[in-house]
Amino acid sequence: MNAKNKVLESFISMTEKVANGKTNVLDFGSENMKFYRGEIHMIKMIGDNPGIYSSEMARRFGITRAVVYKTVLKLEKRSLIKKVNDEENKKKTKLYLTREGEKAYKFHEQYHNDFDNALFDFLDSLNNEELLLIQKFLKYSNNLIDNHF
Repeated sequence: MNAKNKVLESFISMTEKVANGKTNVLDFGSENMKFYRGEIHMIKMIGDNPGIYSSEMARRFGITRAVVYKTVLKLEKRSLIKKVNDEENKKKTKLYLTREGEKAYKFHEQYHNDFDNALFDFLDSLNNEELLLIQKFLKYSNNLIDNHF
C-alpha cells in the first residue's frame, strides 16, 4: 500500500471513530458523574464561561436552542448547574456550575490532562515543517467536511 493510501485509510479510520463515538459515556466513578459527550461539554463551556446564556451555547456548539434547553434541564435536575436570573434582562437566565458541576468540570479536565499528554508530547517532537504540513492537511480536511455535510 502506498503512502497516500495509508494516510487516507488512517484518516477515514479516525473519522469513523470520532463519528461513532458520540454515544460514548464518560464515567467518573459514580452514577451522578456519568455523562454523554454533549453533557460534559456543556458543563465545560459553563465552567469556562460562568454566566453564559443558553442561546450563546447553542451558537458556539452550532446546535439548536431546543437541544441546549433539553440538556440544561437534565443537568439542572442532576444538580450540576443552576440558572440565575439576569439582573439586566429579566427574560434571560445565566448558567453556572454547582459544587457537583465543579467536580464534574474538574474530572473532565483531569481526564483530558491524562489522555491528551501523549498527543502533546508527540506534537512537541515534530519540527515546524512537519507541524505546518499537518495543519495544512487538517485545515483542508475540515473545509471538505464543512462543504460536504
